Amino acid sequence: MSNTLDLARETLLSPAGIDDHHLQQIMNKLMSSQLDAADLYFQYSRQESWVLDDGIIREGNFNLEQGAGLRAISGEKTGFSYTEDLHLENLLEAASCAHAITHAGQSGRIAVASRQNRELLYPSLNPLESIPDARKIELLKQLDATARAADPRVKQVTVNLVASHDTVLVMDNQGHLAADVRPLVLCYVNVIVEQNGRREQAGTGGGSRGSLDYFLEGDRALGYAREAVRQALVNLEAVDTPAGAMTVVLGPGWPGILLHEAVGHGLEGDFNRKGLSAFSGRIGEKVASPLCTVVDDGTLPNRRGSLSVDDEGTPTSNTMLIENGILKGYMQDKLNARLMGMQPTGNGRRESYAYLPLPRMTNTYMLPGEHEPEEIIRSVRNGLYAVNFAGGQVDITSGKFVFSLSEAYLIEDGRITAPVKGATLIGNGPEVLTRVSMLGNDLALDQGVGTCGKDGQSVPVGVGQPTMKVDEITVGGTAV
Repeated sequence: MSNTLDLARETLLSPAGIDDHHLQQIMNKLMSSQLDAADLYFQYSRQESWVLDDGIIREGNFNLEQGAGLRAISGEKTGFSYTEDLHLENLLEAASCAHAITHAGQSGRIAVASRQNRELLYPSLNPLESIPDARKIELLKQLDATARAADPRVKQVTVNLVASHDTVLVMDNQGHLAADVRPLVLCYVNVIVEQNGRREQAGTGGGSRGSLDYFLEGDRALGYAREAVRQALVNLEAVDTPAGAMTVVLGPGWPGILLHEAVGHGLEGDFNRKGLSAFSGRIGEKVASPLCTVVDDGTLPNRRGSLSVDDEGTPTSNTMLIENGILKGYMQDKLNARLMGMQPTGNGRRESYAYLPLPRMTNTYMLPGEHEPEEIIRSVRNGLYAVNFAGGQVDITSGKFVFSLSEAYLIEDGRITAPVKGATLIGNGPEVLTRVSMLGNDLALDQGVGTCGKDGQSVPVGVGQPTMKVDEITVGGTAV
């Protein structure tokens, strides 16, 4: 196979007898009256998942999907249809349906004019076939055994192993073609521990755009099992959380999920075009501490949120969102970029061919500062050290958020002391960024487990940040 585009043609088009002439015919049908834009999105997806629960393989699923989504855009109006059948007559009918919402007018003729592609950020391999099924089951059992051997208080172990392989091909109304072949793997270990009748749980894992061999490198996957046990045992010793406004130090890596939820969504183009974001119309304004520089980078090799091209065929980019506290831009798909007079940033993403693309994050993180993490902790007299997050809710319009912590500790007189339970962080994303007073030199990205939900669609993403000190956040606690 000479390149990704050839692979996509062979996987998606050849079995249905579709060639360049047919693509041109379908696009011409879609563009038979004057439109602002249109595209064809073909997808072939295979996914396999295994679940081991208490030493027994409880689930083994295999899913195969293929289809095409056809979109026609006139102004802010979008016509969209999709079909699971990729034969010509069905695609032409889908084009007629999507076109039906547009205004009658001039006719257009579209040809397959050029091929657009970029350097790949990950291999085109099929992770489902990267190791034999017997080795997958052996890995699951090894993780179960490793977790149980770590401590006798481990009572239950659940292990998930997921691999998916997507092939996509996009054609826009200029006749440009782009293709991508996307491997994705995930391994996650969840444990329940018990001591004196008290039960606690914790989970951790990782993933990448690569093969399942990723988990066999060194003791990477076994490390997930040991880390899950460690976190659960810490929670067994946790004390009640004091409530109130206090200094909070967020650890590096996964705590960047707060940045993703409380700030990242507010920087997506659609929310800002509609005036629904706390950041709407504020480009060029100071929105954060001068220490804060935030980017969305879809070009990081092998990262979970990375894409060689987005789901509109636009190459992903490293987009500056906030630089030294000044708002620099938004994340854009083609529709919102055109309506806002801006350039697409390669952030047009969709869950599958059956959904419309939306402006979505890829890998969103804050760049590092200059402080040693230990120096930041020493600067806090009384506060909270937040290491891992469980989940949260955000109001995009106001930026207000509530997040629960799955691992956190008290900071007393510059030292990390007792673990706490039941802690929540309550605040406003834009306001929190103005209260960042120290940033660590230890930028870390998450281990590859992030999935983002928006408008009922889920896509894989990455997050990250260095150790970050926020002078004041409201902490919800359980201490009386």
